Amino acid sequence: MHIHFIAVGGAIMHQLAIALHLKGYTVTGSDDEITDPARTNLRHYGLLPLAYGWFPEKITGQLDAVILGMHAKEDNPELKKAREAGIPVYSFPEYMYEASRDKKRVVVAGSHGKTTTTSMIMHVLRDQQMDFDYLVGARVEGFEHSVRISEAPVLILEGDEYPASVIEKRPKIHFYHPQVSVLTGIAWDHVNVFPTFEQYKEQFAIYLREMETGSVLIYNAEDKEVVYLVEKEASHLKLMPYVTPNFKVTDNAVVLNTSEGKVNLQIFGSHNLQNMEAARKVCNILGISDAGFYRSIAGFSGAARRLEKITEREGFIAYRDFAHAPSKLKATLSAVRERFPGHELIACFELHTFSSLNSAFLKEYAHTMDPADHGALFFSAHALELKGLPPLDPVEVKQHFANDKLAVFEQKDALEAWIREAAGKSDRPVCLLLMSSGTFDGMDLSSF
Repeated sequence: MHIHFIAVGGAIMHQLAIALHLKGYTVTGSDDEITDPARTNLRHYGLLPLAYGWFPEKITGQLDAVILGMHAKEDNPELKKAREAGIPVYSFPEYMYEASRDKKRVVVAGSHGKTTTTSMIMHVLRDQQMDFDYLVGARVEGFEHSVRISEAPVLILEGDEYPASVIEKRPKIHFYHPQVSVLTGIAWDHVNVFPTFEQYKEQFAIYLREMETGSVLIYNAEDKEVVYLVEKEASHLKLMPYVTPNFKVTDNAVVLNTSEGKVNLQIFGSHNLQNMEAARKVCNILGISDAGFYRSIAGFSGAARRLEKITEREGFIAYRDFAHAPSKLKATLSAVRERFPGHELIACFELHTFSSLNSAFLKEYAHTMDPADHGALFFSAHALELKGLPPLDPVEVKQHFANDKLAVFEQKDALEAWIREAAGKSDRPVCLLLMSSGTFDGMDLSSF
């Protein structure tokens, strides 16, 4: 098989290219820009294009298929030639379905917790020596890649509700047709694609309607939007609700009370324990007992950038998290506040996504930063320019968060100085929490 990737430098696209290369396929690709880690990863496997740009001459009759990345435009010359030549063109979710028609597909869907829940399932299955394929949106400890396609009988998929490609506007989750699905929660996001909450929720309604009768839906029974949707749209499915398990926070760990006894966990936060319950039910369906699950999950430390510890020393601990939507900020801040009640909590949030930089959406963030002892918001003119959005007024941003104590920064050096000053003044141990789907404009997090 010869597969060509248009926009091969994407986070998932380059991982899929590597997975197919390792499967023995001939893989080529193009992109107008490729940055690390994709550039280094592709170079390692001999898949980095010799030159950046679009080259219609790469589209030949030798190709079996083209996989189209999200940031390729509809007038892309390679895409145009492939369509004219009648070569099959897939978005990556379409291709993942085609590659897994004979597998049991497990999809983790929802507005939040997808990566963590998927990572937990992967960790346990690997620890229990089960053979499986996967697609996950972050680096997971113990896994060299974030996509695997082999002859394994099971495929674990993190299911994103964002559009599949420029020529296929439906959400990615609509293409997977799982036999088993998790629905973690529903909270408005991606306002550039779904300008109202009703439009956003409808994508999950369609997803449930299109699941085959008798498929298993594992759903968060503590999320009112999920419960409403399940009652309305999921009567044809086998329903398995889950709730937050019984746990307590000690000085050294989170302790879970289970039918198999007490289990010490490395993860913390009610939202992560909800995710763990969903993962447990998936693993049960795949043949893993509760005893086996708890033995394995005790060793799970988290996915990259999901409450990931970046440093710890006496009197100071720092985490970074991918939180960017209002519901994610609430969950992350509540988790850290609960885990470190005696610490001075310094929390910084970077407005980086289209939704968070959109003045019409900012009111959704009201009071999300309240649990912090010292809170800061950061956004850059560069991020606004990339999103095609007008400048933001720092005073207006602060008003939307409804917290007069917040500091607002547009320069990373000023933010870093504020963090150091706030930490230096504390007479208690300090917990620093950095929340962003970006990089705080390239701020050196290791410097803390």
